[in-house]
Amino acid sequence: MSAGTPAGLRALAARVRAHFEAFVNDPAFSCLGARAALHHDAYRFGAYGRMGSAAATAALARDLAAFAREDGDREFATFVAAFVDPAPVDEGAFEARLWAQLRALHAADPAPGWDPGVSDDPADPRFSFSFAGHAFFIVGLHPESSRLARRFGWPVLVFNPHAQFQRLRADGRYARLRQAIRAREMALQGSLNPNLGDFGESSEARQYSGRAVEPRWTCPFHAAADRNAGGDR
Repeated sequence: MSAGTPAGLRALAARVRAHFEAFVNDPAFSCLGARAALHHDAYRFGAYGRMGSAAATAALARDLAAFAREDGDREFATFVAAFVDPAPVDEGAFEARLWAQLRALHAADPAPGWDPGVSDDPADPRFSFSFAGHAFFIVGLHPESSRLARRFGWPVLVFNPHAQFQRLRADGRYARLRQAIRAREMALQGSLNPNLGDFGESSEARQYSGRAVEPRWTCPFHAAADRNAGGDR
């Protein structure tokens, strides 16, 4: 049964989902927010074809819009998009695929504008990716990641609604959760990703792929131009 058929994709989706849940539930895994999403049944999972392809983008756009509409305001809600794709040869290759997918997804965005609570300029410290009127912090996972907490057997994009971080800040839980996650990351790998930064301090675009990007790295995403161009189709 080929993974390219609907039945093959469903079978692979079940397999990847099981691996993802085991990955997050591993005692050493550092992201407590992802674990909370699983334990509260607040995460949604989708499996797609090649990352950045027209078919994968159309299906992801449909599912992510439904998630934003139905679950985006839930605490610790998250959307996990896995892709049937040859493993990237290195972190740079995955980073290129990630931004190609986000450009195509932006071109397919049903919302007329960006989430007004964040910036659409990836050089702005208040940048966050927006889709269907909701801002998302994105976490990329793939087999070649240098960060152990992001090293997973398939290319994956995790869409975390920005609103939940604002709620955690408002009720005083954010700092404690961040401290616990970073302590676990140190225990897992012995170091923190040098690109880590809080919203408003530096652009979160630098964190999406998981690669330790260079100081003068420039994000290959431009909201208005990418939407007008129709993304990478």
